[in-house]
Amino acid sequence: MATPAIVVLEGDQTGQELLVEALRVLAPDVIGMTLAFERFDLSLEKRRATNNDVVHEAAAAMKRSGYGLKAATITPEGRGDVGSPNAILRKEIDGKVIVRTGRRLPGVRPVAGIHAPISVVRMAVGDAYGAKEWREALPGGDEAAFRTERIERSVCRVVAEYAFSHAAKTGAKVFGGPKYTVSPIYEGMLKEEMDAAAARYPDVTYEPQLIDATYALLISSAGDAMVIPSLNRDGDCLSDLVMQLFGSIAGAESVLLSFDESLKPACVMAEAPHGTAPRLFGKNVANPMAMILAEAALLSYVDERAAANASRAIYESVMETVRGGLATSDVGGHASTSEFVDAVIDKVRAKLDVWSALHA
Repeated sequence: MATPAIVVLEGDQTGQELLVEALRVLAPDVIGMTLAFERFDLSLEKRRATNNDVVHEAAAAMKRSGYGLKAATITPEGRGDVGSPNAILRKEIDGKVIVRTGRRLPGVRPVAGIHAPISVVRMAVGDAYGAKEWREALPGGDEAAFRTERIERSVCRVVAEYAFSHAAKTGAKVFGGPKYTVSPIYEGMLKEEMDAAAARYPDVTYEPQLIDATYALLISSAGDAMVIPSLNRDGDCLSDLVMQLFGSIAGAESVLLSFDESLKPACVMAEAPHGTAPRLFGKNVANPMAMILAEAALLSYVDERAAANASRAIYESVMETVRGGLATSDVGGHASTSEFVDAVIDKVRAKLDVWSALHA
């Protein structure tokens, strides 16, 4: 069997430091399998030096391999600069869906007693992002602003399909949705695809809600694992809210997916949802959890038993490490970045060794 190849997209500041630390977890003597790494330097300096050519090369490599692991990068604010590498990567691998899962961290108190995982499955393209905008003067000195937004049925379809398949896999219910009563033509397109997907997955509990009700009911539905399909902008807002409901952004990973003609994931890029944290750069105190969880998420898409075992072992080891009282300062602990990674590595090794002995 061919060695799985992962494209490693190196980043900036603390983002790069966390990537380097997290990659120690993927060593062959830790996870019991060998991975091939193809590295691309996506630091701001390199992107400027190559006029983003390195980003295009990295995207092409991801399309070939099917897997990418990305560190946080700096997006410069100035006009005429290199812009966001994420926008280029998303476009060139044809990324359609972004998935972020909030989950309870042992020892970190969630808001309003929320304990079950919540996954936000949002469209990665279109909607309010990339819309054309303009302003026009009105009689009497007033001014109007306009924006044209667009969504496509094919994108709505993969959002809905992935939401239901993910819910079926994780035992969650599909909950929420767009404001289709106010916008039956535009937002109603996603609702139509959600209804169609529900018919394909009759065993998945389906509770469609308008987006405003979704926000309101998140807390009162605290006991249920949920998957929330959403438009691009709604999902962007929901993702941030959901992660904070669990008390920390550290316990979530972000996954960008493209799909083949059968609506199955064709290319997967995983990353931590946080930024480059320049104030923590060089101090060995940043929380590596999200970056490690991104690795676990990525391995869950590799079609090998060893990868599936490694993914589960990493997820469990991260949570058990926190539950055991070893954590970085942002979640109430005193461990350094490297100390936390060392502890996770020890637990992953132990789990896989025990499972091997039990033929589990």
